[in-house]
Amino acid sequence: MATALVCAAGLAVLGAPGVTYAAPVPTPDPTPSPSSSASAGAAGTAGDDDARRLETIHKEVEELYRKAETATDAYNAAGEQLRLQEKSIADLTRRLEASQKRLDTLRAQAGALARAQYRSGGFNRTQLFLSGSPDSFLGNVSLARKGEQATRRLLTDVTAAKAELERYTQDAGVRWKALDAEKKKREAAKKEIQERLDTAKQLESRLAAQEKERLRLLEEERARQAQDRWLSSDAAKQLTGRGSVAATGDAARAIDFATAQIGKDYVWGAEGPDTYDCSGLTLKAWAAAGRAIPRTSQEQWRQLPKVDVKDMRPGDLVIYFTDASHVGMYIGDGRIVHAPRPGRQVTITGAGSMPVLGVVRPG
Repeated sequence: MATALVCAAGLAVLGAPGVTYAAPVPTPDPTPSPSSSASAGAAGTAGDDDARRLETIHKEVEELYRKAETATDAYNAAGEQLRLQEKSIADLTRRLEASQKRLDTLRAQAGALARAQYRSGGFNRTQLFLSGSPDSFLGNVSLARKGEQATRRLLTDVTAAKAELERYTQDAGVRWKALDAEKKKREAAKKEIQERLDTAKQLESRLAAQEKERLRLLEEERARQAQDRWLSSDAAKQLTGRGSVAATGDAARAIDFATAQIGKDYVWGAEGPDTYDCSGLTLKAWAAAGRAIPRTSQEQWRQLPKVDVKDMRPGDLVIYFTDASHVGMYIGDGRIVHAPRPGRQVTITGAGSMPVLGVVRPG
């Protein structure tokens, strides 16, 4: 899934003792010499304007990527529903075929019975009462009852099979409509994603190489500040106060998979092996550990057991933003591994570098 631009902040190398951030751009000496005060003042004003412009661009790009990420979750969810609907329709088609065959067989049996009765002249009640002996009479009565019961059962089965076929046919129509609706949702989400990403890329493409680097450093500085604020929260203090907790079992396997993807590009809707979006990475990481989890970050938040931030342990998934549109995997020491956003790669960053919604535990 796509993420906010701020998700890319706080790049760190795997195995480092903590989160490492790029140093902010150095500020100029605040006490220039008198001879250069006029030119310095003009440069300072220009510098302030430039900084404000970059800050504005940063906010605009961040908002675009956030909206694209929300649309990516909708795109992934629609894709998941498409797969479920297609499987459901395939199952229903098999039931329709079986029901049709059963109805055809019953109709053939009913036809054979009708033809046999026609050839024999039907059931003759006069012959029944003129039976030569009581035993013969009772035997004919029993035989007649069995014949009538068999006929009624056959007709009942034919009626039931016909109703079942009609129900399956109606159900198939409903599911085809649902499938079509999911396809339209997916296409709409795809269009929205592309529009957001194209706009963000256009904004960034207008920047010179030096400005792009300054923008990247600005992102990292904002992420560092967010991480510092998060570390000062009571929940984070309790978490980090426990010291390092080693991952074990399935969680260790999931983390090993996720960290092995570091450096691979973010691509929205991707589930590997060469590219990932945020929930695609966590999905495949836990699949490598033998556990199936929901495809999207929103469904991961909705369906998986929730735990307090202070009780978080390696392997847990940290869900971000109020709409649960981003997810990363906690690896300990206040860090996560995640797939940030287009133009960025799978990386390690501070767990508090984005607004934390909550934490869920796959296993």
